[in-house]
Amino acid sequence: MRFLINSRIILLNITVLFLLLACQKAEEIVIPETEIEIEIEPEPEPEPETDTILSEIKLKATGEGNTYELINSVFAPGYNVVETPDCSHESFGRHIDEVFDADLNKNVFRFYIHTTPDNDRCIKFDRQRNEIKTYDKSPDELKGVKNEKVVYSWKFKIGSNFKSSSSFTHIHQIKAVGGSEDSMPLITLTTRKGSPDNLELRYAETDSQITLKKTDLSPFKGQWVEVVETVIYGEKDTGTYKIELKDFKTSTLLFDYSNDNIRMWKTNADFMRPKWGIYRSLNDSSSLQDEQVLFADFNVKELKI
Repeated sequence: MRFLINSRIILLNITVLFLLLACQKAEEIVIPETEIEIEIEPEPEPEPETDTILSEIKLKATGEGNTYELINSVFAPGYNVVETPDCSHESFGRHIDEVFDADLNKNVFRFYIHTTPDNDRCIKFDRQRNEIKTYDKSPDELKGVKNEKVVYSWKFKIGSNFKSSSSFTHIHQIKAVGGSEDSMPLITLTTRKGSPDNLELRYAETDSQITLKKTDLSPFKGQWVEVVETVIYGEKDTGTYKIELKDFKTSTLLFDYSNDNIRMWKTNADFMRPKWGIYRSLNDSSSLQDEQVLFADFNVKELKI
């Protein structure tokens, strides 16, 4: 009896299914189109190539008070790389000291220059010099030689009311030691009085100087500026030069120049070396005033070419 009931149920289900299929109209089945977003992960960008660092020397302010000693210990241990007007202005004391800077949140170097009585080391009296340098007593890592790639970097800040001479007011130089052209800087950053005052990049292939590029000085005033200067030392076929100056706070590019076909050497030079500070003419002293120029984070890096 149970088998008979199950058979009838199965037969009934088949009959219902048959009736439903018979009543169903043949319709085309349409699958609605849909946009399928497939998220493809971008290929990771290759990491930028970095040059091999052969040597790196850093000079940072410590605020401990022995500023000349600190500078000399890095740029020429046991010798003196500081060129100041102290001898003509002993009552003032040292013309380079260290001070805490709130913008950088660190100690920085402060370079003083006074319209009077400061001069150039009691040697020349038509100009004033307060600079630091590297020279023949410096470690080899601070001397630029042919076929060497060097990156100089530093920060500086001039006052919001900084005054320039119509002659020259240098804040950075690259000079030769030795040879017939070592009195003329190879590269100079100078400010110059004008309408408006300008920052100039000056260059001397031999013993005469030209302006490679200049720009309005106003954006530099009262701001920390970060400088990166890259040099391959050599004659014109191998020498290269690049410099970038940026507003340190905003990273805005204020000035740049690049040349991969430029003579970055001087005839019969022993080596090239940098200088930083303030070195200005007194030919237009009425345009000048006492100044404080701040510097920080000097770095000299030699890279493998």
